[in-house]
Amino acid sequence: MAPKGTLPVLLLLLCCVHWGFCGKVLVWPCEMSHWLNLEIILDELAAKGHEVTVLTNTESVLVDYRKPSALNFEVVQVPPERKMSLEALSDLFVNVIPTLSFWQASSKFQGLFFHNTGQFVTLCRNTVYNQSLVRKLQKTKYDVMVIDPVIPCGQLVAELLEIPFVLTLRISMGGIIEKYCGQLPAPPSYVPVSLGGLTDRMTFMERVKNMIFAFFFDFWLPQYDFRFWDQFYSEVLGRPTTLCETLGKAEIWLIRTYWDFDFPHPYLPNFEFVGGLHCKPAKPLPKEMEEFVQSSGEDGVVVFSLGSMITNLTEKKANIIASALAQVPQKVLWRYKGKTPATLGSNTRIFDWLPQNDLLGHPHTKAFITHGGTNGIYEAIYHGVPMVGIPMFFDQHDNMARMKAKGAAVEVNMNTMTSADLLGALRTVINDPSYKENVMRLSRIHHDQPVKPLDRAVFWIEFVMRHKGAKHLRVATHDLTWLQYHSLDVIAFLLACVAVPIFLVVKCCLFSCRKCDKTGKKKKRE
Repeated sequence: MAPKGTLPVLLLLLCCVHWGFCGKVLVWPCEMSHWLNLEIILDELAAKGHEVTVLTNTESVLVDYRKPSALNFEVVQVPPERKMSLEALSDLFVNVIPTLSFWQASSKFQGLFFHNTGQFVTLCRNTVYNQSLVRKLQKTKYDVMVIDPVIPCGQLVAELLEIPFVLTLRISMGGIIEKYCGQLPAPPSYVPVSLGGLTDRMTFMERVKNMIFAFFFDFWLPQYDFRFWDQFYSEVLGRPTTLCETLGKAEIWLIRTYWDFDFPHPYLPNFEFVGGLHCKPAKPLPKEMEEFVQSSGEDGVVVFSLGSMITNLTEKKANIIASALAQVPQKVLWRYKGKTPATLGSNTRIFDWLPQNDLLGHPHTKAFITHGGTNGIYEAIYHGVPMVGIPMFFDQHDNMARMKAKGAAVEVNMNTMTSADLLGALRTVINDPSYKENVMRLSRIHHDQPVKPLDRAVFWIEFVMRHKGAKHLRVATHDLTWLQYHSLDVIAFLLACVAVPIFLVVKCCLFSCRKCDKTGKKKKRE
């Protein structure tokens, strides 16, 4: 008889034999929807027998290191920070920023970034200067590190431990990380700058706007943040370096979009698109919720959620929304934690939480009202549900611009909308069959892939583990200077090659003319 506790080990070894190897994965996560997306990849890696360790901290919001899990956790102690509550963030994004001009809103965002930088620095210092933790991580000999670059420092840890790393992200502020650190080409003539809310089919004035946004994000917004991290990284590594140089060493970039969602644009061999990796077939709804959905009859239901960050609305806005929802024949399931609006209709039921994916996959669902988060949009694409978008911040305007351009959504402005606006948008996506047809076309594109997005993400992480990196996919532009990348040195050389002979010929001609002139004058005097 095998000793007690041997069976789990044997099962793990059999799993390792089946998949070829078991590796060790270190993870630097981010919060909110980023973690929800990343956790799915990590659970899949753990299920395949890999040892997955997450570097988290005592102030983490969603990464719960106390609950039982297939993942391991290394917890970094950080002092309690004076950070904004979800309620305060909700008020800032819903009620304050939409009322400001672009430049005022940008200033607000920059102030928020500077505040967050202070928190990130504390976390990073307590990680890289914790000698016992660093020694423990070095001793473990990890095969790969998976990093969400929204919170800096993960790639610095990977550099200290000399571990190849994989980045996972949707999009960075202004796309500057992908553009400058990943060397991803982004011609502003048809690649819209992120957060601009533009499409790839721009008018002349929209291209002017896109160029202004490009200069704004490239030269103003990131300057303080990048300069600080450049200095910090150089201090920790003991040699001159930059944030971008370190990020540029990523073996693979896992981008959480795909061509069902995004506009066609240039990409590189080490960029892989894994949008919708969290989507899955719908499960049965809770009994009470299923009864409410079934009571809608042929009219069906509308699912309404503004995501986890928007916890409350002003009484006025809540009543505007409730009044619009009360006028549709569909039953409405609304995720909302605020005070019950006075105009709430009998067809609308409020919930603290919704099984969003399962509701969107229900055959009775006719439309999805969303804030435009990537995860929610992908669930709507996966199940083929047309959308009404109410974007408010970050990438949400970009996301809805894509859905509008593809004919799968109608957008309304949270700051200016009336009940009539929301009601009109909802009736349009439900009653105009083109919206359902367009979103079903996107759904077919999403499902018609040779490899599922989650499997693709896991494959490339394991690929880096097996081959100790993926340097053969990394373009040489990482080793070029700005002058070399744009061939300015070559252009200067070629211009010189043309200019020097012309200069010499002109000089010779002038010299000959002067000589002839002097000879002529001399003969004339004689």
